[in-house]
Amino acid sequence: MKIVVCIKQVPDTTEVKIDPETNTLIRQGVPSIVNPFDLIAVEVALQLKEKHGAEVTVVSMGPPQATDALKECLAMGADQIFLVSDRAFGGADTLATSYTLAQAIKAKVPDFDMILCGKQAIDGDTAQVGPEMAEHLDIAQVTYVAKLDVDGKKVMAEREHDEGYEQVETAMPVLVTVVKAIADPRLPTIRGTIKANAAEVPVITAADIPFDVNQLGLKGSPTKVMKIFTPERRTQGEIFDGDVNQSVNTLLQRLSDAKLL
Repeated sequence: MKIVVCIKQVPDTTEVKIDPETNTLIRQGVPSIVNPFDLIAVEVALQLKEKHGAEVTVVSMGPPQATDALKECLAMGADQIFLVSDRAFGGADTLATSYTLAQAIKAKVPDFDMILCGKQAIDGDTAQVGPEMAEHLDIAQVTYVAKLDVDGKKVMAEREHDEGYEQVETAMPVLVTVVKAIADPRLPTIRGTIKANAAEVPVITAADIPFDVNQLGLKGSPTKVMKIFTPERRTQGEIFDGDVNQSVNTLLQRLSDAKLL
C-alpha cells in the first residue's frame, strides 16, 4: 500500500501579527510550524504503515523553508518526502493549490492507494484543498474521519459530523481528511532527526511537470484575499451579583429593554 500525506507549513498562531497599515499577516520573524491537523494525518499514515507495511510519502507545497516541515515528518518515520516549490505557484488559492498538488502526486506517486490530509489548515481554515484534490484526481473522498481501517483495497471510516458519527466504506484509491480525535502525533526520534537533518529534499518546480500554467498561482486562482484584519474587541458582559431570582429578573428586563425578548 502506498500512502501520500499532504502537509502545510503555517505560522504559529500564538505568534501571529497583523500589519495595521496593510492589513496583511506579518510573516517575517514569525515562527512556522507543521499544521497540527497535518501532523495527525502523518501519524495515521505511520500507524497504517506499521499495521499493513505501507510506504509513506509526505509532500508539501510552499517556499524553500517548508523543507523544515518535511524533515520533521521524515524524522517521525515517513519513507520519503518532496517539496513542490516555484514562484509560478505563488499566490495560489485553494483551487490552484489543489491542482498543483494533484499533478505533483500523479507525477511522483502515480500508483498511490490513499492520500491523507488534515481536516483543515489553521491559517486559512477553509478545509477545501483535500476535497478539491480528490476532484482533480477523480477519486473517492471521505472527510472529517475519526476512525480509519483498511482491509485489502477496502477502506472503512467513521466520520464526525454535527449530529454524531457516520460509517463509510469505499474502495481505494481514496483521499481521507482526518480530525483531532483519530490520533495523537508521535514525537520524532533522535535517530530519525539525525537522518532527516542529513537528507536532501527533492524539489518539484513548474518546469518538471507538464502543468497547465493557466491553473497555477495567481493566474489560476478565482478567489482573492482582499484584506486580513483583527476583529474589534467586544465589550465585556455585565455580572449580576446578589439574589438569584433578582438577578434573573434584572437580566430579563435588560433583554426586554434591548428588544431581544
